[in-house]
Amino acid sequence: LASMRAGQVWKTIKMAVSEVSSNKMFGGFQKVFSHESTELKCKMNFAVYLPPQAEDGKCPVLYWLSGLTCTEQNFTTKACAQRAASENGIIIIAPDTSPRGCNIEGEDDSWDFGTGAGFYVNATEDKWKTNYRMYSYVTEELPSVVNSNFPVDPVRQSVSGHSMGGHGALICYLKNPGKYRSVSAFAPICNPISCPWGQKAFSGYLGSNKESWKEYDACELVKKYQGPPVDILIDQGTADNFLPAGQLLPDNFVAACTESKVPVVLRMQEGYDHSYYFMASFMDDHIKHHAKHLKA
Repeated sequence: LASMRAGQVWKTIKMAVSEVSSNKMFGGFQKVFSHESTELKCKMNFAVYLPPQAEDGKCPVLYWLSGLTCTEQNFTTKACAQRAASENGIIIIAPDTSPRGCNIEGEDDSWDFGTGAGFYVNATEDKWKTNYRMYSYVTEELPSVVNSNFPVDPVRQSVSGHSMGGHGALICYLKNPGKYRSVSAFAPICNPISCPWGQKAFSGYLGSNKESWKEYDACELVKKYQGPPVDILIDQGTADNFLPAGQLLPDNFVAACTESKVPVVLRMQEGYDHSYYFMASFMDDHIKHHAKHLKA
């Protein structure tokens, strides 16, 4: 892989991936691959669902970003996304949520920072900045790996996610106008600079300059969004414990969107919690949301 670090430029060259597992599912294949990441300086796993249509030509691709403590397995085994992906001919890519095994002091000390909690930022603090570059990984390196190894149409890609990954999906979409056709999220951390999870992660990864935090906050990014028309779908369960705890703050994002005249659909789903039971219940809606744009 040829790459340059200042404003990283990734060239689509065939890159080495190793198949970890493969299972036939809804006429396609649910697979997991590993590769050596240049951005994260470690071995990374990512899941790939290849619908049956991928045998005959290039398909659009949906990137799924998972939440705190997750690996590529949580979405793959619990979200029930493969049936709708098979019906709509969409490839789904689900990466891990952080670098692994980097031997950084403190990386395994807490569940909401370090391992399993990369927060989809490029760290700038000395201890973390070499490995914790999940933003560049999911927006640049991983798509380059995917585009060179699988039958995806790189101009037809969308992004979705849950909780920390919902935050990741929103910021990746808003920071890269036109890169993704659509975005959706389940119970996203909408305003990380104003919630305990985000403040812990951003102070650790990005340091004390809170102005730099705004570059990874959807509520701040939507205020300066200038790009193609957006279609944002968010589902939030009313029985989600993290909602009254002030971790998710969807109303702040809706207010920021309203102020910026950016359309957003926030659906409050009665009685649903923060789990994959909630996501599985509405995953078909999200796949259809993306299919509408990916197949347009």
